[in-house]
Amino acid sequence: MMKKLMISVVAAALVLTMAGCGSKDSGGTKVKFATDAAYAPMEYMDKDKVAGFDIDFLAEVMKEAGLAYSVTNTGWDTMLTSVQQGKEYQAGISSVSITDERKQTYDYTAPYFESTNMILVKEGSPIKSALDLKDKKVAVQISTTADTLMTKIMGGDNKSLKRMDNNTLALMELESNGVDAVVADIAIIREYVKNNPNKKFVSIADAKNFESEYYGILLPKGSDLKAKLDPAIKKVIENGKYATVYKKWFGQEPDTKKLLDQK
Repeated sequence: MMKKLMISVVAAALVLTMAGCGSKDSGGTKVKFATDAAYAPMEYMDKDKVAGFDIDFLAEVMKEAGLAYSVTNTGWDTMLTSVQQGKEYQAGISSVSITDERKQTYDYTAPYFESTNMILVKEGSPIKSALDLKDKKVAVQISTTADTLMTKIMGGDNKSLKRMDNNTLALMELESNGVDAVVADIAIIREYVKNNPNKKFVSIADAKNFESEYYGILLPKGSDLKAKLDPAIKKVIENGKYATVYKKWFGQEPDTKKLLDQK
């Protein structure tokens, strides 16, 4: 009887110790991230796993923060809705630009990536800038900053502005001559051109009409995760791990000073 009692006490102590370790490492819960894995090289499906720059960056941040987590490919609109509710998913990472409009609905972590939108056209196109798109057929991903920018240029009711569910569909529309141009984040356009050298696409930067924007991890309003993730993001950028991930995916050094200067 005493032996059984001793075993029970030891087992109970072991369970408590393991529970304590879990609390220290992950806050006692797993943070569930939603993403739209159709944004190579930022996030995309590699067989049955989500891969990309954002995913490698997130791994470093969550390791630094000591938090357990998972990432699920939900699609763009589902991610936005579910993170706003904060129930099934507590955060979203999917090249989400920080905008004043979105700040009314969400909280963001500190910025972690500088981006801008870019135009993609076929070789020989007369399009040279964003303003040249006003009377053209243009595809964008719906509810992105590209959608916002082109709505301002072309008008919200312009039927020549095609709002697609994702950038893959937008790019397919350009391939099939359904539109004259695609507007999307610079990383997406550059990756597409790199992977399709024989299709003779031309990328166009327009710093005058497409200003720099910054990505942040998307959070529900009032989320306590911000206080845990912001210091971890800063640490990962400062200790060189961010640069390692950046060079892996983009082959060049990031401007971390400019990134850290952002508020």
